[in-house]
Formats: sequence, C-alpha cells, structure tokens
Amino acid sequence: MKEKVEIQFAEIARGAEEIIQVDDLKKALEWSVANRKPLVVKQGFDPTAPDIHIGHMVSIRKLRTFQKFGHRVIFLIGDYTGMVGDPSGKNSARKRLTEEEVLANAETYKKQIFKVLDPETTEIRFNSEWFKKMDFAGVLELTSYYTIARLLERDDFEKRYKAGNPISLMEFMYPLMQGYDSVALRADIEIGGTDQKFNLLVGRALQERYGQKPQTVITMPLLVGTDGVEKMSKSLGNYIGINESPIEMFGKVMSIPDSLIYNYFLLATEIDESRLMSVKAKLEDKSFNPMILKKELGEAIVELYHSRADAVRAREDFEMKFSKKEVPDDIPVLDISSPEQMIWIVKVIVMSGVANSNSAAIRLIQGGGVMLNGAKITNKDYQIDLNQPNTIKIGKKSFFKINWIK
Repeated sequence: MKEKVEIQFAEIARGAEEIIQVDDLKKALEWSVANRKPLVVKQGFDPTAPDIHIGHMVSIRKLRTFQKFGHRVIFLIGDYTGMVGDPSGKNSARKRLTEEEVLANAETYKKQIFKVLDPETTEIRFNSEWFKKMDFAGVLELTSYYTIARLLERDDFEKRYKAGNPISLMEFMYPLMQGYDSVALRADIEIGGTDQKFNLLVGRALQERYGQKPQTVITMPLLVGTDGVEKMSKSLGNYIGINESPIEMFGKVMSIPDSLIYNYFLLATEIDESRLMSVKAKLEDKSFNPMILKKELGEAIVELYHSRADAVRAREDFEMKFSKKEVPDDIPVLDISSPEQMIWIVKVIVMSGVANSNSAAIRLIQGGGVMLNGAKITNKDYQIDLNQPNTIKIGKKSFFKINWIK
C-alpha cells in the first residue's frame, strides 16, 4: 500500500507550485488505497471565453493524473460565477457575461477538455445546480461565514481599496461562491492556478464552517506565454490554443524564448522524469543548441492535442519553409548592442530600418507581417531573447539575423 501511495503522490506533486496541506494529501491517498474508494477532485472554470489554451491545460492535465489513479474528477463549469466575473488579479471590475454567452462558451469547453480528460470518467457539473436553489436566507448564511477584513487581505482587493478604486459587494461574493462550490461537491481536493490560491483557501474555510473536512489545495504554476513575459492569455496574444492547427501550434512553440523550454517541458508535456532531467542538463550545456530541444518540445505539444503523425508533419513543414525555402542564403546581420538579454520586438524592427517609428512597427505586427524564427508574432509587446539564434522576417522580403553584442 505504501508503494502505491508514494507512486500516486510523486505524480500528483510533479510540477505543483504548492500543496496545502501535504500531510493531509498523503493521508487522503492512504485512506483511498486502503478503502478502495476514490477521492473527489474538482476544478472550476468560468466559461468567460470560448477557447482553451495550453496554459489552462496545465491544471486540467493534473486532473487527468488523478483519473489515472481512479479518483473521481469533477470538471465544474461556473455558469453562475461566470456571470459575476472573477476579480482575481484585476485592478478593476471584470465585464459580466450574459447567461447566453456563458452557456455557449461552456459547450465549447466540454468539447475541448476531452482532448486530455477521459470522457468516460469525467463528471461535468454546473454550479447553477445549487446557486439557483439558494434563497436569500442561504446567501445571508454564506456571507456570515467570512469577514470583510479577510476578503480585503486578498492582494487585488487590497490594492484597489488602497487606491480608492470601487469594489462592489458582488465581487466580494465571488470567492464565497467559488468556496461554496467545494461545500456543495464535498470536495477532497481542489486544483487551480497560483492566482486562485485565495479563492481555494476560502473553500477550505467554508467547508470547515459547514462541518466538512477542509479540502487539500493544489496550486499549479501559471504558464508564461510565448512572449516570455506575461502569463499565457488570449487577450495578450501570447497563447497557444489547443484547437489550433498542428502547423500553427508548432510554429508558436518555436517562437518561445529559450528560457521557457524547461518549464514548457515540465508543465505542458507528459515526458517522464528521466527525460526531463536530460532536458535540464542539455540546457545547462552552453555548447548545446537549444533549437534541437525546442523542436522536440513542439512535436510533444502537437502530439498531445493532435497525433504523432501531425507532430512529425508540422516539424517537417517548419523545417522546409523556414530552413530551406523562405529564408534567403545570404541574410544581412542586424547587430544589436544591449546590456539586457530581452529586447522589445518593436525596437528591433525600428533598428532594422524597415519601419521608421514604433507605431509603424506595431502596425506591421498587428497586420501579420512579422515572423521570428518562422513563427508569426502578433503580440506587440513580444520580447525577443537575444541569447538564442534569431532570424526575423519583416514584411514580405526583409530578413535579418540578429547578432547580440553584449
């Protein structure tokens, strides 16, 4: 039994940012193995946008790990919380969605998650199940279990309060609603991104107040987007969507800075521990070309959401277009003298002389006229990693090899 628990714990803990509490998780796994009963593992998603990207999949794939060991996984669609809007990490109130928008997005979520989760053992629930039935007396009871002072400890609320920015009572309800989801589902474990930690801990507190054992909280790191700066987000244009074509997906992976290669292998693929250690060792070897690993990474990610054959074809397409056809043999070198390793792509375009101002460079990017290492760049805030070999294409015919002068 001990060996089974250790195997489960090792896979569950891999890549996790924090586990609250570790001992509770181990005891829960021991109980599950001894009694041959599954743990209830939940994660909630507000369907605020129709597409899921590989950043979302970091925690969804952790749900798949629990499924692998026979636990009961609940994918909770926050159709009610989605109409409130999660204020996590925001300096202003989020736009509220209509019920129609939420339900339409929820339908696309249900289709996309089964690229990773097992549809036979995934339980999809909607939190309208209990919130539609909750009367005003129930709402008042819920609010009595948490204080304004505790809510104001949350970083984003605290910043907005100190800055004099308005915070509605409805926004204060969001953490309570998410926390009550755990009460309604009697969750043993809840998974979420690091930005959700406060809300997940509210779930623990509310479960205790309602006479339940507090859930174990597992937070997963937020995957940095292809720009190498901000967390992956569709609104920032630095995302890799799981519904994108294999060629587009592979190309976007090729555009990430070398500094992200290890984290992407860790959080966005399913390679085993020994292979992960090999990746780390190669990246630490200054004589090793990281592009070799980046291509392997691209294949691994495409294979997860498409197929092995698609992954191989996407790599071949990238190498044929970028290495053999589109790039001229004699490319001018663009020397960039910079004390910093990362540089704004707009600045590089202006330095090339193809654009004569930042605004002109931004228009080129937004018009789809800029490619870095064979991948189209659409994020005007993209930062180029000067420590890796870079070839930039600006417009239809202008190619430059970027040479970093430290």
